[in-house]
Amino acid sequence: MLIEFSVSNFRSILTRQTLSMTASPDAAHRQRNVSPGGAKDLHLLRSAVVYGPNAAGKSNLMRAVESLRGLVQNSATGFQEGQAIPVTPFLFSTAPSTQPSEFEIIFIADDGVRYHYCCAVSTERVFKEWLVAYPLGRAQRWFERAYDSATRTQSWWFGPNFNAERAERKVWQDFTRDNALFLSTAIQLNNAQLRPVFNWITQNLIVLVPGVGLNPFLSLNLLREGSGREQIMRFMRAADIGIDRMELLEEDLTAAPSTVMPAGTMGIHFEIGPQPGASPAIQQQTRFRVLAWHKRADSEEDVPLDISDESDGTQKLFEFSGGWLHALKRGATLLVDELDRSLHPHMTRFLLGLFHGRSNEKNAQLVITTHDTTLLDIDLLRRDQIWFVEKDNDQSTRLYSLLEYSPRKDEALERGYLKGRYGAIPFIGDFGA
Repeated sequence: MLIEFSVSNFRSILTRQTLSMTASPDAAHRQRNVSPGGAKDLHLLRSAVVYGPNAAGKSNLMRAVESLRGLVQNSATGFQEGQAIPVTPFLFSTAPSTQPSEFEIIFIADDGVRYHYCCAVSTERVFKEWLVAYPLGRAQRWFERAYDSATRTQSWWFGPNFNAERAERKVWQDFTRDNALFLSTAIQLNNAQLRPVFNWITQNLIVLVPGVGLNPFLSLNLLREGSGREQIMRFMRAADIGIDRMELLEEDLTAAPSTVMPAGTMGIHFEIGPQPGASPAIQQQTRFRVLAWHKRADSEEDVPLDISDESDGTQKLFEFSGGWLHALKRGATLLVDELDRSLHPHMTRFLLGLFHGRSNEKNAQLVITTHDTTLLDIDLLRRDQIWFVEKDNDQSTRLYSLLEYSPRKDEALERGYLKGRYGAIPFIGDFGA
């Protein structure tokens, strides 16, 4: 589970901004919205919502998490020597552009251990990287690297609890490029001790930022099998959108690929395993057609509609379904930018509620950015689950919790926010009308 994420000098974020999922001592919705964090005094929120005007930095907070996840997953294998690291420093001042962007995350991995990982990178190189583990409740610093810009040298340090012979450490260290993370490189060289850290960041952090939707293949794959179809249909029926059942049709287009895609189809490219006598890199193009069946009003007959004929909200809900169910099944932390796009407020509340309900047996977490003020409801969310972003005078993003305003337990949060009581609302100028 995610405990805390911090970022500095990234896009619109200049100084260190921290999103904490640690629950306050407030007793409100504790059984429903709070999970045990594995330690005696640690309790973690199952969800958090982030509000703020357009261009204030909500999406950049999500992009920061995705940048960290992508660096851990790809820096050792996806970059070449000398290739630029895909990070963007704060853009509204010349000074920070020469400094690294810094990412820091605290979480509980699948092995039940709390980890604290940090890296600072520029487009050219990794400046800093370290990992602290708490396997017995006490801090164990496993490794640390630091680059000195003045001397252009890099120092390394390995703690006594880092399980590796000196020769192994030397190999992992020497193979770590300037533009690659040690965490990523050591995993590629079969380090077993760091595997829980790598797996949690790359598999249990699911980030959906603008332009990157949930992988529809997760939903399509569930439709392929009976138990998966039933999961999808329970999800869709609970949303009450009138779909009785769904069907997946597949067509192999490898022999005669076409650029023309009929209505109701999805073009998916994916790699398949080696076939007898075929190259391991063979690619198959498959067209998936999704049909949504509805009951006629005057009979028991079903009528099929292409998924493209459904509303934007229904299409989005279907694309969400596989990833949503995947997150709940794995106990993952799902971060979604502007969840409410194309969705009715009741649908947004339904999706959020799945993380508060009995279906969340693995203590999955959801963090969303939204403009849907109907979620500012004390019957739905605790005060520590509500966050805001706004721009300071230097155009940098500031992230802060509703708790900074010490609202009353019975305060009308939606009305207070719309009146500007907590900030993070747009100032609309006079257009001269």
